[in-house]
Amino acid sequence: MEQSNYVKVFKALSNEQRLKIFLMIHKGCCSADGDGTSKIKIEDKACCPVSGVIEKAFTKVCDCMNLSRSTVSHHFKELQNAGLITCERDGQMYRCRINKETVNAIKDFLK
Repeated sequence: MEQSNYVKVFKALSNEQRLKIFLMIHKGCCSADGDGTSKIKIEDKACCPVSGVIEKAFTKVCDCMNLSRSTVSHHFKELQNAGLITCERDGQMYRCRINKETVNAIKDFLK
């Protein structure tokens, strides 16, 4: 991974709300706090039956965080542009997953 890509990744994760969205997709679920401003509380068990993929990701994030749909959309685009997540649209549903190649590159970078 090039140095400029690391900058995009760390810039994307430097926003607390994007970090929370990333962790929600990574864990496959979210906390039920709903205010979007409290501490990050990610459940250990996935609420999505498909391992590694969160279906209806956009809707779930909107339900879990008190953010406008346009703000959530912006955060999703930033995470995608950084290569941290990939999203597929299936009709009106988004399926999102963590880009493991990027995560592994970050792990190697931090060693």
